[in-house]
Amino acid sequence: MQKHKHRLLLIFILLGFILLICSMIFMERKMQKNSSIKPSEIFRPLEVTHIYCANFGQEPTAEEAKEQRDLLNSIAWPGPLVQGLPLELSSNPSKSYFVIQGPAEQHIGSQLVVHVHVQNSLGANKDHGGDFLIARLHSRELGAGVAGKVHDHHDGSYTVLFPLLWAGVVQVEIMMVHPSEAVAVLKRLQEEQPDRIFYKSLFRSGALSETTFCNLCLPLNKKPLCNYTDPSTGEPWYCYKPKNLGCDTRINHATGGYTKNLITKYEAQFFQSGVNLKVPIPASAIDKVTVLPAEKGQAKVKNNYNTAGYYFHDTWRSLNGAVIQQFNDSSAITHCLRGKIVYMLGDSTLRQWFEYLTAFVPDLKQLNLYTPKRVGPFMAVDSTNNILVSYRCHGPPIRFTPVLSSELHYVANELDRIQGGPDTVVLVSVWSHFSSFPIEMYIRRLRHIRRAVVRLLNRDPATLVVIRTANLQKLDPENSLFNSDWFCLQIDAVLRAMFRGLNVQILDAWEMTLGHHLPHDLHPPRAIIKNMIDVILSHICPVGKI
Repeated sequence: MQKHKHRLLLIFILLGFILLICSMIFMERKMQKNSSIKPSEIFRPLEVTHIYCANFGQEPTAEEAKEQRDLLNSIAWPGPLVQGLPLELSSNPSKSYFVIQGPAEQHIGSQLVVHVHVQNSLGANKDHGGDFLIARLHSRELGAGVAGKVHDHHDGSYTVLFPLLWAGVVQVEIMMVHPSEAVAVLKRLQEEQPDRIFYKSLFRSGALSETTFCNLCLPLNKKPLCNYTDPSTGEPWYCYKPKNLGCDTRINHATGGYTKNLITKYEAQFFQSGVNLKVPIPASAIDKVTVLPAEKGQAKVKNNYNTAGYYFHDTWRSLNGAVIQQFNDSSAITHCLRGKIVYMLGDSTLRQWFEYLTAFVPDLKQLNLYTPKRVGPFMAVDSTNNILVSYRCHGPPIRFTPVLSSELHYVANELDRIQGGPDTVVLVSVWSHFSSFPIEMYIRRLRHIRRAVVRLLNRDPATLVVIRTANLQKLDPENSLFNSDWFCLQIDAVLRAMFRGLNVQILDAWEMTLGHHLPHDLHPPRAIIKNMIDVILSHICPVGKI
Protein backbone atom coordinates (compact mmCIF):
# COMPACT_ATOMS: atom_id res chain seq x y z
CA MET A 1 0.00 0.00 0.00
CA GLN A 2 2.84 2.35 0.95
CA LYS A 3 4.64 1.61 -2.34
CA HIS A 4 1.43 2.37 -4.23
CA LYS A 5 1.15 5.79 -2.55
CA HIS A 6 4.76 6.58 -3.46
CA ARG A 7 4.10 5.65 -7.07
CA LEU A 8 1.01 7.90 -7.21
CA LEU A 9 3.01 10.74 -5.68
CA LEU A 10 5.77 10.35 -8.27
CA ILE A 11 3.20 10.26 -11.07
CA PHE A 12 1.59 13.48 -9.84
CA ILE A 13 4.98 15.18 -9.55
CA LEU A 14 5.90 14.02 -13.05
CA LEU A 15 2.57 15.25 -14.47
CA GLY A 16 3.05 18.61 -12.78
CA PHE A 17 6.55 18.91 -14.20
CA ILE A 18 5.27 18.07 -17.70
CA LEU A 19 2.48 20.67 -17.39
CA LEU A 20 5.05 23.27 -16.28
CA ILE A 21 7.29 22.50 -19.25
CA CYS A 22 4.33 22.65 -21.66
CA SER A 23 3.24 25.97 -20.18
CA MET A 24 6.75 27.42 -20.62
CA ILE A 25 6.93 26.20 -24.20
CA PHE A 26 3.49 27.69 -24.92
CA MET A 27 4.50 31.07 -23.49
CA GLU A 28 7.79 31.04 -25.39
CA ARG A 29 6.06 30.30 -28.68
CA LYS A 30 3.47 32.98 -27.98
CA MET A 31 6.21 35.54 -27.48
CA GLN A 32 8.15 34.31 -30.52
CA LYS A 33 5.03 34.72 -32.60
CA ASN A 34 5.46 38.46 -32.12
CA SER A 35 9.24 38.39 -32.29
CA SER A 36 11.81 35.84 -33.33
CA ILE A 37 14.12 37.17 -30.63
CA LYS A 38 14.19 34.81 -27.66
CA PRO A 39 12.47 36.14 -24.52
CA SER A 40 15.66 35.74 -22.53
CA GLU A 41 17.36 38.17 -24.92
CA ILE A 42 14.68 40.84 -24.98
CA PHE A 43 15.68 42.51 -21.74
CA ARG A 44 19.43 42.03 -22.00
CA PRO A 45 20.97 45.50 -21.49
CA LEU A 46 22.69 46.45 -24.71
CA GLU A 47 23.54 49.83 -26.24
CA VAL A 48 23.26 50.65 -29.92
CA THR A 49 26.87 51.01 -31.06
CA HIS A 50 28.88 50.45 -34.21
CA ILE A 51 29.99 46.97 -33.11
CA TYR A 52 26.54 46.00 -31.85
CA CYS A 53 24.77 46.99 -35.10
CA ALA A 54 27.45 45.45 -37.29
CA ASN A 55 26.72 42.04 -35.75
CA PHE A 56 23.05 42.06 -36.73
CA GLY A 57 22.10 39.92 -39.71
CA GLN A 58 23.57 36.77 -41.14
CA GLU A 59 27.11 35.92 -40.11
CA PRO A 60 29.47 36.23 -43.10
CA THR A 61 31.46 33.30 -44.38
CA ALA A 62 35.22 33.21 -43.81
CA GLU A 63 35.78 34.51 -47.34
CA GLU A 64 33.25 37.31 -46.87
CA ALA A 65 34.75 38.24 -43.51
CA LYS A 66 38.19 38.54 -45.14
CA GLU A 67 36.76 40.68 -47.93
CA GLN A 68 35.15 42.94 -45.34
CA ARG A 69 38.42 43.35 -43.45
CA ASP A 70 40.19 44.21 -46.71
CA LEU A 71 37.49 46.74 -47.60
CA LEU A 72 37.69 48.38 -44.18
CA ASN A 73 41.48 48.57 -44.44
CA SER A 74 41.22 50.12 -47.91
CA ILE A 75 39.05 53.00 -46.65
CA ALA A 76 40.86 53.52 -43.33
CA TRP A 77 41.23 57.26 -42.76
CA PRO A 78 44.10 58.98 -40.94
CA GLY A 79 43.26 61.47 -38.25
CA PRO A 80 44.73 63.86 -35.69
CA LEU A 81 47.13 62.17 -33.30
CA VAL A 82 45.96 64.45 -30.49
CA GLN A 83 42.29 65.14 -29.84
CA GLY A 84 40.80 68.22 -28.21
CA LEU A 85 43.26 70.86 -29.45
CA PRO A 86 42.01 74.47 -29.76
CA LEU A 87 40.21 75.55 -32.96
CA GLU A 88 43.22 77.76 -33.85
CA LEU A 89 45.33 74.64 -34.30
CA SER A 90 42.84 72.91 -36.65
CA SER A 91 43.09 72.89 -40.44
CA ASN A 92 42.05 76.23 -41.93
CA PRO A 93 41.32 76.32 -45.68
CA SER A 94 41.76 80.09 -45.98
CA LYS A 95 45.27 79.87 -44.46
CA SER A 96 46.20 76.85 -46.60
CA TYR A 97 47.37 77.12 -50.21
CA PHE A 98 48.20 75.15 -53.33
CA VAL A 99 51.05 75.41 -55.84
CA ILE A 100 50.90 74.28 -59.48
CA GLN A 101 54.00 72.38 -60.52
CA GLY A 102 55.65 72.75 -63.92
CA PRO A 103 55.60 75.46 -66.58
CA ALA A 104 52.73 77.85 -67.30
CA GLU A 105 52.19 76.09 -70.63
CA GLN A 106 51.67 72.34 -70.79
CA HIS A 107 50.33 69.90 -73.38
CA ILE A 108 47.36 67.61 -73.87
CA GLY A 109 48.28 64.10 -72.79
CA SER A 110 50.41 65.30 -69.91
CA GLN A 111 49.47 65.31 -66.26
CA LEU A 112 49.09 68.42 -64.16
CA VAL A 113 50.56 68.10 -60.67
CA VAL A 114 49.42 70.34 -57.83
CA HIS A 115 50.84 70.42 -54.30
CA VAL A 116 48.55 71.44 -51.44
CA HIS A 117 49.88 72.68 -48.10
CA VAL A 118 47.41 72.69 -45.21
CA GLN A 119 47.96 75.12 -42.36
CA ASN A 120 46.15 75.95 -39.16
CA SER A 121 44.59 79.31 -38.24
CA LEU A 122 47.93 80.53 -36.89
CA GLY A 123 49.60 79.94 -40.26
CA ALA A 124 51.64 76.97 -39.11
CA ASN A 125 51.94 73.85 -41.26
CA LYS A 126 49.89 70.84 -40.15
CA ASP A 127 52.00 67.78 -39.33
CA HIS A 128 49.37 65.11 -40.07
CA GLY A 129 46.89 64.28 -42.80
CA GLY A 130 43.23 63.33 -42.78
CA ASP A 131 41.70 66.47 -44.27
CA PHE A 132 38.97 65.71 -46.80
CA LEU A 133 39.82 67.56 -50.02
CA ILE A 134 38.19 67.44 -53.45
CA ALA A 135 39.61 68.89 -56.66
CA ARG A 136 38.44 69.96 -60.10
CA LEU A 137 40.19 71.26 -63.22
CA HIS A 138 37.92 73.27 -65.47
CA SER A 139 37.51 75.77 -68.29
CA ARG A 140 34.18 77.48 -67.70
CA GLU A 141 33.97 79.10 -71.14
CA LEU A 142 34.48 75.71 -72.80
CA GLY A 143 32.01 73.90 -70.55
CA ALA A 144 34.90 71.58 -69.66
CA GLY A 145 35.80 69.95 -66.35
CA VAL A 146 37.44 66.90 -64.86
CA ALA A 147 37.84 65.56 -61.32
CA GLY A 148 41.27 65.40 -59.71
CA LYS A 149 42.81 62.62 -57.63
CA VAL A 150 43.98 63.65 -54.15
CA HIS A 151 46.89 61.83 -52.47
CA ASP A 152 47.38 62.33 -48.73
CA HIS A 153 51.04 62.27 -47.63
CA HIS A 154 49.97 62.16 -43.93
CA ASP A 155 52.14 65.15 -43.05
CA GLY A 156 49.81 68.06 -43.85
CA SER A 157 50.71 68.06 -47.53
CA TYR A 158 48.74 66.61 -50.45
CA THR A 159 49.37 65.99 -54.13
CA VAL A 160 46.55 66.38 -56.65
CA LEU A 161 46.79 64.88 -60.13
CA PHE A 162 44.77 65.99 -63.17
CA PRO A 163 44.85 64.53 -66.68
CA LEU A 164 45.17 67.27 -69.33
CA LEU A 165 42.46 66.44 -71.84
CA TRP A 166 41.58 69.61 -73.79
CA ALA A 167 43.33 72.70 -75.13
CA GLY A 168 42.81 76.11 -73.57
CA VAL A 169 43.25 77.91 -70.27
CA VAL A 170 42.40 75.59 -67.37
CA GLN A 171 41.78 76.59 -63.77
CA VAL A 172 42.55 74.53 -60.67
CA GLU A 173 39.97 74.41 -57.90
CA ILE A 174 40.77 72.74 -54.57
CA MET A 175 38.15 72.58 -51.84
CA MET A 176 38.35 71.46 -48.24
CA VAL A 177 35.12 69.61 -47.52
CA HIS A 178 36.11 68.87 -43.91
CA PRO A 179 39.24 69.48 -41.85
CA SER A 180 40.73 66.38 -40.27
CA GLU A 181 39.28 67.41 -36.92
CA ALA A 182 35.74 67.31 -38.38
CA VAL A 183 36.37 63.89 -39.94
CA ALA A 184 37.33 62.62 -36.48
CA VAL A 185 33.89 63.75 -35.24
CA LEU A 186 32.15 62.02 -38.16
CA LYS A 187 34.04 58.81 -37.41
CA ARG A 188 32.92 59.02 -33.80
CA LEU A 189 29.28 59.46 -34.84
CA GLN A 190 29.54 56.51 -37.19
CA GLU A 191 30.81 54.33 -34.37
CA GLU A 192 28.78 55.62 -31.42
CA GLN A 193 25.53 56.90 -32.97
CA PRO A 194 24.53 54.60 -35.84
CA ASP A 195 20.85 55.12 -34.94
CA ARG A 196 20.92 58.94 -35.12
CA ILE A 197 18.31 58.81 -37.89
CA PHE A 198 15.29 56.95 -36.63
CA TYR A 199 12.27 55.46 -38.33
CA LYS A 200 8.72 54.63 -37.35
CA SER A 201 5.86 52.36 -38.35
CA LEU A 202 2.12 52.60 -37.85
CA PHE A 203 0.35 49.51 -36.49
CA ARG A 204 -3.43 49.30 -36.86
CA SER A 205 -6.22 46.83 -36.20
CA GLY A 206 -9.73 48.19 -36.52
CA ALA A 207 -10.08 51.34 -34.45
CA LEU A 208 -6.90 50.65 -32.48
CA SER A 209 -3.60 52.08 -33.75
CA GLU A 210 -0.10 52.64 -32.37
CA THR A 211 3.16 54.04 -33.74
CA THR A 212 6.56 52.71 -32.66
CA PHE A 213 10.17 53.36 -33.59
CA CYS A 214 12.08 51.08 -35.96
CA ASN A 215 15.64 50.63 -37.20
CA LEU A 216 18.23 48.22 -38.53
CA CYS A 217 19.16 47.47 -34.96
CA LEU A 218 17.49 48.44 -31.71
CA PRO A 219 18.57 48.04 -28.08
CA LEU A 220 17.14 44.88 -26.55
CA ASN A 221 16.81 46.29 -23.05
CA LYS A 222 13.86 48.65 -23.49
CA LYS A 223 10.88 46.63 -24.69
CA PRO A 224 10.01 43.60 -26.84
CA LEU A 225 10.81 43.83 -30.55
CA CYS A 226 9.02 42.85 -33.72
CA ASN A 227 11.46 41.13 -36.04
CA TYR A 228 10.98 41.87 -39.75
CA THR A 229 14.22 40.31 -40.95
CA ASP A 230 13.91 39.42 -44.62
CA PRO A 231 13.78 35.61 -44.91
CA SER A 232 15.54 35.51 -48.29
CA THR A 233 18.49 37.84 -47.72
CA GLY A 234 18.65 37.85 -43.93
CA GLU A 235 18.60 41.67 -43.95
CA PRO A 236 17.52 42.73 -40.45
CA TRP A 237 14.81 45.26 -39.60
CA TYR A 238 13.15 45.73 -36.22
CA CYS A 239 10.36 47.77 -34.65
CA TYR A 240 9.40 48.08 -31.02
CA LYS A 241 6.34 45.94 -30.44
CA PRO A 242 3.13 47.93 -29.82
CA LYS A 243 1.68 47.54 -26.34
CA ASN A 244 -1.75 46.35 -27.50
CA LEU A 245 -1.23 45.10 -31.04
CA GLY A 246 0.56 42.21 -32.70
CA CYS A 247 3.55 42.50 -35.01
CA ASP A 248 1.41 41.40 -37.96
CA THR A 249 -0.64 44.64 -37.80
CA ARG A 250 2.16 46.83 -39.19
CA ILE A 251 0.84 49.18 -41.89
CA ASN A 252 3.63 51.44 -43.10
CA HIS A 253 7.18 52.73 -42.80
CA ALA A 254 8.38 56.35 -42.57
CA THR A 255 11.23 58.52 -41.38
CA GLY A 256 10.81 59.24 -37.68
CA GLY A 257 13.30 62.05 -37.31
CA TYR A 258 16.89 63.06 -36.65
CA THR A 259 18.63 63.04 -33.29
CA LYS A 260 19.48 66.53 -32.06
CA ASN A 261 22.49 67.73 -30.05
CA LEU A 262 24.77 65.04 -31.43
CA ILE A 263 27.98 66.98 -30.98
CA THR A 264 29.49 69.27 -28.37
CA LYS A 265 29.99 73.02 -28.78
CA TYR A 266 33.68 72.32 -29.18
CA GLU A 267 33.05 69.83 -32.01
CA ALA A 268 30.57 72.19 -33.70
CA GLN A 269 33.44 74.62 -34.34
CA PHE A 270 34.69 72.27 -37.08
CA PHE A 271 31.41 72.44 -39.02
CA GLN A 272 31.07 76.13 -39.86
CA SER A 273 29.77 77.17 -43.28
CA GLY A 274 32.11 79.65 -44.91
CA VAL A 275 34.87 78.83 -42.41
CA ASN A 276 35.83 75.15 -42.68
CA LEU A 277 32.89 73.40 -44.37
CA LYS A 278 33.26 73.06 -48.16
CA VAL A 279 35.53 76.09 -48.43
CA PRO A 280 37.98 76.65 -51.35
CA ILE A 281 41.72 76.61 -50.72
CA PRO A 282 43.44 79.53 -52.50
CA ALA A 283 46.44 79.34 -54.81
CA SER A 284 49.75 80.70 -53.54
CA ALA A 285 50.22 82.49 -56.87
CA ILE A 286 48.62 81.44 -60.16
CA ASP A 287 45.68 79.01 -60.32
CA LYS A 288 45.66 78.59 -64.11
CA VAL A 289 47.82 77.06 -66.83
CA THR A 290 47.50 77.04 -70.61
CA VAL A 291 47.11 73.64 -72.21
CA LEU A 292 48.42 73.37 -75.77
CA PRO A 293 47.71 70.62 -78.32
CA ALA A 294 49.85 67.52 -77.98
CA GLU A 295 53.28 67.97 -79.51
CA LYS A 296 54.20 65.90 -82.53
CA GLY A 297 56.07 62.83 -81.35
CA GLN A 298 55.38 63.71 -77.72
CA ALA A 299 55.86 60.75 -75.40
CA LYS A 300 52.62 60.10 -73.58
CA VAL A 301 52.99 60.64 -69.86
CA LYS A 302 51.63 57.81 -67.77
CA ASN A 303 48.38 58.89 -66.18
CA ASN A 304 48.41 57.84 -62.53
CA TYR A 305 44.72 58.65 -62.22
CA ASN A 306 42.27 56.52 -64.17
CA THR A 307 39.45 59.02 -64.50
CA ALA A 308 36.06 57.84 -65.73
CA GLY A 309 35.59 60.78 -68.07
CA TYR A 310 35.30 64.54 -68.37
CA TYR A 311 33.02 67.29 -69.61
CA PHE A 312 33.60 69.22 -72.82
CA HIS A 313 30.99 71.65 -74.15
CA ASP A 314 28.90 70.52 -71.16
CA THR A 315 28.68 66.95 -72.49
CA TRP A 316 30.23 63.93 -70.79
CA ARG A 317 33.01 62.11 -72.62
CA SER A 318 33.96 58.69 -71.33
CA LEU A 319 37.59 57.60 -71.04
CA ASN A 320 36.84 53.89 -70.57
CA GLY A 321 36.47 53.20 -74.29
CA ALA A 322 32.71 53.72 -74.62
CA VAL A 323 31.49 56.32 -77.10
CA ILE A 324 28.86 58.51 -75.41
CA GLN A 325 26.18 59.60 -77.84
CA GLN A 326 23.84 62.56 -77.49
CA PHE A 327 20.16 61.62 -77.31
CA ASN A 328 18.83 65.13 -77.78
CA ASP A 329 15.35 64.30 -79.07
CA SER A 330 12.70 61.93 -77.80
CA SER A 331 12.54 59.93 -81.03
CA ALA A 332 16.18 58.87 -80.59
CA ILE A 333 15.42 57.63 -77.08
CA THR A 334 12.31 55.78 -78.26
CA HIS A 335 14.28 54.16 -81.07
CA CYS A 336 16.97 53.01 -78.60
CA LEU A 337 14.49 51.63 -76.06
CA ARG A 338 12.22 49.90 -78.58
CA GLY A 339 11.38 46.39 -77.34
CA LYS A 340 13.20 46.95 -74.01
CA ILE A 341 12.22 46.38 -70.38
CA VAL A 342 13.99 48.78 -68.02
CA TYR A 343 14.00 48.05 -64.28
CA MET A 344 15.07 50.87 -61.94
CA LEU A 345 15.72 49.69 -58.39
CA GLY A 346 16.97 51.99 -55.66
CA ASP A 347 16.75 55.41 -54.10
CA SER A 348 15.43 58.80 -55.20
CA THR A 349 18.59 59.59 -57.20
CA LEU A 350 17.47 56.77 -59.49
CA ARG A 351 13.87 57.99 -59.49
CA GLN A 352 15.24 61.13 -61.16
CA TRP A 353 16.04 59.03 -64.23
CA PHE A 354 12.45 57.72 -64.39
CA GLU A 355 11.11 61.26 -64.06
CA TYR A 356 13.47 62.52 -66.78
CA LEU A 357 12.41 59.84 -69.27
CA THR A 358 8.67 60.22 -68.67
CA ALA A 359 8.94 64.02 -68.95
CA PHE A 360 11.15 64.04 -72.06
CA VAL A 361 9.61 61.17 -74.06
CA PRO A 362 5.93 61.96 -74.77
CA ASP A 363 5.11 58.45 -76.04
CA LEU A 364 6.25 56.94 -72.72
CA LYS A 365 3.02 57.16 -70.72
CA GLN A 366 3.13 56.79 -66.94
CA LEU A 367 0.41 54.53 -65.57
CA ASN A 368 -1.50 55.69 -62.52
CA LEU A 369 -0.74 53.03 -59.91
CA TYR A 370 -2.19 55.25 -57.15
CA THR A 371 1.13 55.22 -55.30
CA PRO A 372 2.78 58.12 -53.41
CA LYS A 373 4.46 60.64 -55.71
CA ARG A 374 7.93 60.35 -54.18
CA VAL A 375 7.79 56.69 -53.22
CA GLY A 376 6.26 54.65 -56.03
CA PRO A 377 6.40 52.05 -57.39
CA PHE A 378 6.00 53.64 -60.83
CA MET A 379 5.53 52.24 -64.30
CA ALA A 380 5.53 53.80 -67.77
CA VAL A 381 4.80 52.11 -71.09
CA ASP A 382 4.94 52.81 -74.80
CA SER A 383 2.69 50.10 -76.21
CA THR A 384 3.40 51.06 -79.81
CA ASN A 385 7.15 50.51 -79.41
CA ASN A 386 6.85 47.78 -76.78
CA ILE A 387 8.75 49.72 -74.07
CA LEU A 388 8.26 49.23 -70.34
CA VAL A 389 10.09 51.29 -67.70
CA SER A 390 9.53 50.72 -63.97
CA TYR A 391 10.89 52.15 -60.73
CA ARG A 392 10.79 50.66 -57.25
CA CYS A 393 12.46 51.98 -54.10
CA HIS A 394 14.80 49.70 -52.17
CA GLY A 395 14.00 48.14 -48.81
CA PRO A 396 14.76 49.77 -45.45
CA PRO A 397 16.54 51.82 -44.34
CA ILE A 398 14.89 54.41 -46.56
CA ARG A 399 14.04 57.99 -45.59
CA PHE A 400 10.71 58.46 -47.33
CA THR A 401 7.30 59.77 -46.45
CA PRO A 402 4.99 56.95 -45.34
CA VAL A 403 5.19 53.93 -47.62
CA LEU A 404 3.18 50.76 -47.21
CA SER A 405 5.29 48.13 -45.50
CA SER A 406 4.18 45.66 -48.17
CA GLU A 407 5.93 47.84 -50.78
CA LEU A 408 9.32 47.59 -49.08
CA HIS A 409 11.13 45.22 -51.43
CA TYR A 410 14.82 44.43 -51.17
CA VAL A 411 16.78 44.93 -54.39
CA ALA A 412 18.32 41.44 -54.22
CA ASN A 413 14.86 39.86 -54.12
CA GLU A 414 13.65 41.98 -57.03
CA LEU A 415 16.70 40.98 -59.08
CA ASP A 416 15.88 37.33 -58.48
CA ARG A 417 12.45 37.90 -60.07
CA ILE A 418 13.94 39.21 -63.33
CA GLN A 419 14.45 36.70 -66.11
CA GLY A 420 17.02 38.79 -67.99
CA GLY A 421 18.03 38.80 -71.62
CA PRO A 422 19.38 41.09 -74.36
CA ASP A 423 16.28 43.31 -74.12
CA THR A 424 16.47 43.66 -70.34
CA VAL A 425 18.14 46.66 -68.66
CA VAL A 426 18.61 46.81 -64.88
CA LEU A 427 19.62 50.06 -63.18
CA VAL A 428 20.59 50.00 -59.49
CA SER A 429 21.33 52.82 -57.05
CA VAL A 430 21.66 52.02 -53.34
CA TRP A 431 23.80 54.41 -51.30
CA SER A 432 22.26 57.62 -49.91
CA HIS A 433 20.15 56.07 -47.14
CA PHE A 434 23.13 54.19 -45.67
CA SER A 435 25.25 57.27 -44.93
CA SER A 436 24.48 57.29 -41.20
CA PHE A 437 25.12 53.58 -40.60
CA PRO A 438 28.35 51.65 -39.98
CA ILE A 439 29.95 50.78 -43.31
CA GLU A 440 29.74 47.07 -42.40
CA MET A 441 25.97 47.27 -42.81
CA TYR A 442 26.36 48.72 -46.30
CA ILE A 443 28.86 46.01 -47.19
CA ARG A 444 26.33 43.40 -46.11
CA ARG A 445 23.59 44.96 -48.26
CA LEU A 446 25.86 45.13 -51.31
CA ARG A 447 26.90 41.54 -50.73
CA HIS A 448 23.29 40.40 -51.13
CA ILE A 449 22.79 42.60 -54.20
CA ARG A 450 26.02 41.34 -55.76
CA ARG A 451 24.98 37.72 -55.29
CA ALA A 452 21.66 38.47 -56.98
CA VAL A 453 23.42 40.27 -59.86
CA VAL A 454 25.68 37.23 -60.37
CA ARG A 455 22.63 34.95 -60.42
CA LEU A 456 20.91 37.23 -62.93
CA LEU A 457 23.95 37.30 -65.23
CA ASN A 458 24.27 33.53 -64.94
CA ARG A 459 20.66 33.18 -66.10
CA ASP A 460 21.37 35.39 -69.10
CA PRO A 461 24.77 37.08 -69.57
CA ALA A 462 23.26 39.40 -72.21
CA THR A 463 21.42 41.36 -69.51
CA LEU A 464 22.70 44.93 -69.12
CA VAL A 465 23.27 45.91 -65.47
CA VAL A 466 24.25 49.48 -64.59
CA ILE A 467 25.30 50.39 -61.03
CA ARG A 468 25.13 54.07 -60.06
CA THR A 469 27.73 55.39 -57.60
CA ALA A 470 27.26 58.01 -54.89
CA ASN A 471 27.49 61.72 -55.69
CA LEU A 472 28.52 64.91 -53.93
CA GLN A 473 25.85 67.08 -52.32
CA LYS A 474 25.21 70.41 -50.67
CA LEU A 475 26.29 70.45 -47.03
CA ASP A 476 25.49 72.58 -44.02
CA PRO A 477 26.53 72.14 -40.38
CA GLU A 478 23.48 70.01 -39.54
CA ASN A 479 23.14 67.66 -42.51
CA SER A 480 26.89 67.04 -42.48
CA LEU A 481 26.32 64.90 -39.40
CA PHE A 482 24.00 62.60 -41.36
CA ASN A 483 24.83 62.94 -45.07
CA SER A 484 28.39 64.22 -45.24
CA ASP A 485 30.27 63.72 -48.50
CA TRP A 486 32.84 61.92 -46.36
CA PHE A 487 30.30 59.22 -45.49
CA CYS A 488 29.39 59.00 -49.18
CA LEU A 489 33.06 58.75 -50.18
CA GLN A 490 33.41 55.66 -47.99
CA ILE A 491 30.25 54.17 -49.52
CA ASP A 492 31.45 55.01 -53.02
CA ALA A 493 34.82 53.31 -52.53
CA VAL A 494 33.20 50.15 -51.14
CA LEU A 495 30.67 49.94 -53.97
CA ARG A 496 33.33 50.21 -56.67
CA ALA A 497 35.51 47.57 -55.03
CA MET A 498 32.68 45.09 -54.52
CA PHE A 499 31.47 45.22 -58.14
CA ARG A 500 34.93 45.31 -59.70
CA GLY A 501 35.43 42.45 -62.14
CA LEU A 502 31.74 41.76 -62.68
CA ASN A 503 30.08 42.18 -66.06
CA VAL A 504 28.32 45.37 -65.01
CA GLN A 505 28.65 49.01 -66.04
CA ILE A 506 29.51 51.57 -63.36
CA LEU A 507 27.93 54.99 -63.85
CA ASP A 508 30.36 57.34 -62.10
CA ALA A 509 27.99 59.86 -60.52
CA TRP A 510 30.80 61.02 -58.20
CA GLU A 511 33.01 62.28 -61.00
CA MET A 512 30.04 63.49 -63.06
CA THR A 513 28.99 65.80 -60.20
CA LEU A 514 32.53 66.78 -59.17
CA GLY A 515 33.62 67.59 -62.71
CA HIS A 516 30.58 69.76 -63.52
CA HIS A 517 30.38 73.48 -62.78
CA LEU A 518 26.86 73.32 -61.28
CA PRO A 519 26.51 73.28 -57.47
CA HIS A 520 26.55 69.93 -55.68
CA ASP A 521 23.15 68.54 -54.79
CA LEU A 522 21.87 65.22 -53.49
CA HIS A 523 19.59 65.25 -56.53
CA PRO A 524 21.84 66.54 -59.33
CA PRO A 525 20.39 69.19 -61.66
CA ARG A 526 18.78 68.30 -64.98
CA ALA A 527 21.91 69.04 -67.06
CA ILE A 528 23.82 66.31 -65.20
CA ILE A 529 20.85 63.90 -65.27
CA LYS A 530 20.67 64.37 -69.05
CA ASN A 531 24.33 63.35 -69.33
CA MET A 532 23.71 60.31 -67.12
CA ILE A 533 20.80 59.21 -69.33
CA ASP A 534 23.04 59.63 -72.40
CA VAL A 535 25.62 57.33 -70.78
CA ILE A 536 22.99 54.67 -70.03
CA LEU A 537 21.44 54.84 -73.50
CA SER A 538 24.90 54.63 -75.06
CA HIS A 539 25.41 51.31 -73.25
CA ILE A 540 21.97 50.07 -74.32
CA CYS A 541 22.51 51.14 -77.92
CA PRO A 542 26.26 51.36 -78.59
CA VAL A 543 27.54 52.99 -81.77
CA GLY A 544 26.90 50.72 -84.73
CA LYS A 545 23.99 48.93 -83.06
CA ILE A 546 21.25 51.47 -83.71
